[in-house]
Amino acid sequence: MKLSDDLLQGVIPIIPTPFKENEEIDEAALRNLVDFACSCGIQAACLPAYASEFYKLTDDEKLQVVKIAVDQAKGRIKIVAQSNHPSLRSAIRLAQENVKNGADIVSLAVPRIFSLPEDSLMEYLSGFLASVPETPVLIQDFNPGGASISPAFIKKLMDKHPNFKYLKLEEPLCAPKFEEIIRVTEGKVGLFEGWGGLYMLELIPVGIAGVMPGLGVADILQKVFELRKSGQHDKAFTSFERIMPQIFFSLQNMELFHYAEKELLTARGILSNSIARKAAYVPDDSSRSYIAELNERVLALVEDLSK
Repeated sequence: MKLSDDLLQGVIPIIPTPFKENEEIDEAALRNLVDFACSCGIQAACLPAYASEFYKLTDDEKLQVVKIAVDQAKGRIKIVAQSNHPSLRSAIRLAQENVKNGADIVSLAVPRIFSLPEDSLMEYLSGFLASVPETPVLIQDFNPGGASISPAFIKKLMDKHPNFKYLKLEEPLCAPKFEEIIRVTEGKVGLFEGWGGLYMLELIPVGIAGVMPGLGVADILQKVFELRKSGQHDKAFTSFERIMPQIFFSLQNMELFHYAEKELLTARGILSNSIARKAAYVPDDSSRSYIAELNERVLALVEDLSK
């Protein structure tokens, strides 16, 4: 099934939230991260998502980081404004403010704090989509307690709301489900794989639009995506196999991911520290050493790809 020509494709990385020593948002550092994203050969970047520690930010701070990103990007890439909140009322406020502040796309995670029936989820998501009818929306679903939203649910939501343009799912062994979603939506919803891009080589031939990994590996995975899409499979696997240990290790724990991601961006000269807001994961000496080793291998890959 051919993807609609007006949809984004490739890598849409999550921009982390950088902090100063006092855990205040570091605006200058955030602008550097946006500049790096603009240099990665990508079409868009997203914030503040799980990988941005959105759950540690106040609502005003969530709006602040999007506003800074839009201002710094200056149209070089599109900004996807994550507007997560378990309260529909609050999520709508965030989304509408983000649109006013210049976001190109708004994104929303399906609320999974407690189990809800699909009728409740439909009411929540439908209300959100209706609140920003002229803005493309990306729905994200990560459900540790069970299955993500069903293909039939997705089709019904798409039919009701033309601005439902993108879907990000994060689950293993999902190729058959992805194929079914692409079939029922007729390629009108761009399907993105999350979880750091771990399953991207399996899913690119299925027809996904792209992946949404951390920013630290965005330029590498964009090249892998292009190689795989163009049929250069051996080259795609060669690069992906070299970066996979770093992705796999860091995703064992979301707070560990924040540390590893920011350490990688620091090693690449893009950030000056790996501070995460408390409560934060404090790695032991062995983990620190191994992450540093893994990141050095990523740096070597970056160097090789630049030749």
